Amino acid sequence: MSLTDILSPSDIAAALRDCQAPDSFSPKKFFQISGMSKKSSSQIKEIFRILDNDQSGFIEEDELKYFLQRFECGARVLTASETKTFLAAADHDGDGKIGAEGIDCFKYR
Repeated sequence: MSLTDILSPSDIAAALRDCQAPDSFSPKKFFQISGMSKKSSSQIKEIFRILDNDQSGFIEEDELKYFLQRFECGARVLTASETKTFLAAADHDGDGKIGAEGIDCFKYR
């Protein structure tokens, strides 16, 4: 399964266009534009599984900086500031990584 089986390619493209400039990425806005905020918890967990590059059950900081590239190969890397902000918003237990429930929180913001 791929992200485009769950999300519209045009919505993904729009979300990526919105955050092309460094330090312009907002997780909440990206989730809204891409359509992720409208998906069910089970769909969000499937998206999370796809985004979890090493299949560890978590998205760690070093994976998170490549978040946009999981949607499109040529997308930019998140800046250190964007990565830290994203991690802080979704890392509920402070262990330095995001579990599927952390990603799901953006659906409700």
